[in-house]
Amino acid sequence: MTTSTTTKCPCGSETTYEACCGPLIAGAAAPTAEALMRSRYTAYVRGEIDYILATYAPSAAADVDRDATEKWSKGTTWLGLTIVATEKGGPADEEGAVEFIARHSATKGGKELLHHERATFARGGADRRWQFVDGQPVKIQPFKREEHPGRNEPCSCGSGKKYKKCHGA
Repeated sequence: MTTSTTTKCPCGSETTYEACCGPLIAGAAAPTAEALMRSRYTAYVRGEIDYILATYAPSAAADVDRDATEKWSKGTTWLGLTIVATEKGGPADEEGAVEFIARHSATKGGKELLHHERATFARGGADRRWQFVDGQPVKIQPFKREEHPGRNEPCSCGSGKKYKKCHGA
């Protein structure tokens, strides 16, 4: 895939690919865990499977299926990345975590899906580069009302039923 110098980076950094994730995918070391996270997202967008695989920590790489990774990367329409939070992962740190939401669709123009994950990173190898260690889905906490709804109000569980016919029964 070719890009011009005016093409914004897919990671959402508001800078060009050449000034952001391009050098990392070409082989430069990521300065932070967040930079590695952003470049991995960009690699998924661009189908750069070798980069994705190269940025796994050895302990995590054993479970990776290259064909499935490539199929997901190239068969998905990537819609954007949002960094929700970072914990450590700076230039002087040895480990860190990045919580992110990757928006995507399985088909062009299809329903938007969210991949919400907390990814952990650590420095590894002889060159102490940032590596992806593990990712855990982030479960959204359901909204809980402080008081029960009225009998004829919608149930707070989201079923669409009246409270009296659902959790009020």
